[in-house]
Amino acid sequence: MRSPLFIFILLTVLILIDFYIYAVLKSLFQSASLGTKSFIGILYWTLCILSLASFLLFPYIVNPYFKQYIFSIGIGWVLTQIFMVLFFLVDDLRRGAFWTMGQVASSVGAKFLSTEKGIPRSTFLSWLGVGLSSTLFLSLLYGFGNKYKYRLVKKKIALNGLPASFKGFKIIHISDIHSGSLKDQEAVMKGIAMIQKQNADLILFTGDLVNDRATEMKDWMGVFGQMKAPYGVYSTLGNHDYGDYVRWDTPEAKKQNLQDLKKVHLDLGWRLLMNENVLIKKNDDSIRLVGIENWGAKARFPKYGKMELAMQGVDAKEVVVLLSHDPSHWEAEVIPNYTNVQLMLSGHTHGMQFGLENPYFKWSPVQWVYKQWAGHYKNDSQQLYVNRGFGFLGYPGRVGILPEITLIELV
Repeated sequence: MRSPLFIFILLTVLILIDFYIYAVLKSLFQSASLGTKSFIGILYWTLCILSLASFLLFPYIVNPYFKQYIFSIGIGWVLTQIFMVLFFLVDDLRRGAFWTMGQVASSVGAKFLSTEKGIPRSTFLSWLGVGLSSTLFLSLLYGFGNKYKYRLVKKKIALNGLPASFKGFKIIHISDIHSGSLKDQEAVMKGIAMIQKQNADLILFTGDLVNDRATEMKDWMGVFGQMKAPYGVYSTLGNHDYGDYVRWDTPEAKKQNLQDLKKVHLDLGWRLLMNENVLIKKNDDSIRLVGIENWGAKARFPKYGKMELAMQGVDAKEVVVLLSHDPSHWEAEVIPNYTNVQLMLSGHTHGMQFGLENPYFKWSPVQWVYKQWAGHYKNDSQQLYVNRGFGFLGYPGRVGILPEITLIELV
C-alpha cells in the first residue's frame, strides 16, 4: 500500500503536468475560434479529471473487467501526457538556451537575436508532440477491439534427424490464455474453432492459464475443454499460474490453489508436464516432449523449473521439443547446457500487446527487456518459437500485436 505522502506527491506532479500541457495548448490554439478553444479546453480537462479520478477510485472498483478498462485508460492518458511533455520540454530547453545566450551577449555588448519579444515556441515541435501523443492514445483506445482478433501463424520448422513418420506432423502452439481477463465466450469460441479447424496432430500450451487463481477457469472449462488432437494436448505452467502476485490468507491456501490448477488441467484433458518428459509415438518412430515449470532468467521471475529432472531418461539422439514458458530460459540455460533440445516453445511476453509488425519489420517496447520476444529464432541447430499469446493481461486490448494461434509443421 502506498503512503499518503507518496500519493500526494504523485497527484501534485500529475496536476502540474496537466497545467503545463494546457499552457502549451493555449499557445498553439491562440488564433483559433472561441468555439474551437472551448472544445479543446473542455475535452482536455475532462480527460485529465477522469484520469486522476481513475487512480483515486481504482482500489475501490470491484468488477475486474471494468477495472481493466479504467486502469488502461488512466495509464494510457498519463503516458500520452508524458510523451507530449518530452517534446514540449525539448522546445523549452531550446528557448531557454537562446534566451541565456541573448542575455550573455547583451551583457558583453554583443549583438544577438532580439529577445525583447521573447523566443517564440516552435510550432513544429509542439504540434509533432501533440500529433504523436494523440495517435498513441487513440491507438490504445482502438486496441480494445483487437483483443479477440485471433491470428493464425503458420510456420514450417526443420529439425535435424526428424523421424520419417513425423515429417509433416502438425502442432498447434498456444500460450498465455489468462482466463481471468477473458469475458466474451462467443469471441473466444471463434479462436477455439480456428484451432480445431487446423486438424493438428498435437496441441501444446506453454503456460499462464490464469492470472492468479484456479477459480478463474470455472466458466471456461467447457470452452477450452473442446481442444482435442489425435496425439493429445500437453501443457506446462507459467509464472502467473503459481499465485505469486496475490495475497493469500495462509501459505496453505496458496498451495491448494496450485493443486486446484493442476486438477483444472487434468479435467480439461490436458497432460500437464511438471519437470518431466514423455514420448510422442507415431508408427515405429517417436520424438521426446519435455515440459518444465516456469524458469525465468530475469531476477523478478521465479525459477521453479528443473531441467535436470525434466531431461532424465532422454537419449542424446532423440529429437527433443521443450515447453518452457519464459523465452529468456533459452539463452540462459538451454543453449549452453542442453544442446540436444532442438526446439523450444515459449510465450510469456505477449509481444507487450503493443507494437508494429509487417513481413519485413517488427518492433515492440518489450524487445528492450527480452531479446527473443515474438516469432522464430535460431542458434545453430537449436530453435525457439515465442507465441504472442492467446489472451491478454492488464491492458484489455492489442495494438499491432494480435493474439496468436501458431500452426507448426515439422519438416
